[in-house]
Amino acid sequence: MDLQHWLGRATHAIQDWADTFGPYRPHPSLQVDDDRFGAVFEEFTARLSDNYPFFHPHYAGQMLKPPHPAAVVGHLTAMLINPNNHALDGGPATAAMEREAVARLATMFGYDTHLGHLTTSGTIANLEALFVARELHPGRGVAHSADAHYTHGRMCHVLGLTSHPVRTDDRGRMDLGALEDVLRTGEVGTVVLTTGTTGLGAIDPVHEVLPMAERHGVRVHVDAAYGGFFTLLAGAEGPEGLPPEPWRAIAGADSIVVDPHKHGLQPYGCGAVLFRDPEVGRFYLHDSPYTYFTSTELHLGEISLECSRAGAAAAALWLTFQLLPPTPDGLGRVLAAGRRAALRWADLIEASDALELYQRPELDIVTYFPAVAPATLTGIDTASARILTDGMTGPDPVFLSTLRADRESFAARHPETFADADGARILRSVLMKPESEDHVEHLHNRLERLAGCA
Repeated sequence: MDLQHWLGRATHAIQDWADTFGPYRPHPSLQVDDDRFGAVFEEFTARLSDNYPFFHPHYAGQMLKPPHPAAVVGHLTAMLINPNNHALDGGPATAAMEREAVARLATMFGYDTHLGHLTTSGTIANLEALFVARELHPGRGVAHSADAHYTHGRMCHVLGLTSHPVRTDDRGRMDLGALEDVLRTGEVGTVVLTTGTTGLGAIDPVHEVLPMAERHGVRVHVDAAYGGFFTLLAGAEGPEGLPPEPWRAIAGADSIVVDPHKHGLQPYGCGAVLFRDPEVGRFYLHDSPYTYFTSTELHLGEISLECSRAGAAAAALWLTFQLLPPTPDGLGRVLAAGRRAALRWADLIEASDALELYQRPELDIVTYFPAVAPATLTGIDTASARILTDGMTGPDPVFLSTLRADRESFAARHPETFADADGARILRSVLMKPESEDHVEHLHNRLERLAGCA
């Protein structure tokens, strides 16, 4: 795509539409001449250079990447109108696009019926899911993996719910025995399962928890904010294929959260929450004397805790889905490249004398650490921190992130390492850009050199 061409077309298309309503004189208080703007814009773009190159495959740090050009064009085009998807009155076109895009997400997860909408983030989407859980099971708490995103403990506090962290196994997944013990207490009304933890990319066993939850009369919420789109690789052929059982089972969950602004190629912020039972919409019931007046249809603000929401986010997602739909042959091909890259890098690390794999990647997140002698947690922590800094500041820069692994987690995976501290920082790389597949060897060679210097 020629982004400059299509952004130009966007401004012309919206101006042609605006001209159909007749001329008017812009107010002088809003006028800014080009020379004045140019000076400020030069400063603005200079300040934006104080960023990491999220677009480049040598950036293998946090969960950051640029949106697809189609999403950029869709977002900016709709933003010229600036619709508000709180009510049909604020954005009739983008509200329809939101419903269609959300329906495609529901289909991707196997929901036959659904109620859902976009949110500004996965945090707010999870808040909404836990809000509904509280209304359905008042007085009962929420169980979640100890490695689940910290938002669940935080949102439990916001909602006045008791949070029950459940220990994880040696792959970072929720321990089923520990979960059974928590559910026997009768104090839990909802279990949160994570399909793609943000630290390790671990997949909780959804297919094994669902029957357990049913026995105890407990709801199941799946936090697929990071990993949700990997359901497109469930049962796929080739190395990128994932075991289908946990992904197919998501269709039996009561609610799901997924973030299109991660693997859906969207700009921030674009999260989504889905409920299998549309009847939960009754918990959002409210009235607004000045908002809902042009239509008797359901307004998105009537099924959302948020009020104003950018219709541009829905437009961007809708346009992207027309070109790269949430199907194995659409977005699935994008995710497959990142997954193959992670597996390839894991193979290289396992064969390396300078690096050690922390654990085998389940999605596209690779965790590893420098081999040090003697093998101690303090030595690994020091070397990891040095490599992180040297990688960013030296020639031929690479950009990584770190993850703190506690003593118990480290011992479960690497018992030969002497635990002379409570934990250690290890290196973590997120290969969510498909271009990473062509740069794995370069990243690995660079890290081996850095580890040798450390």
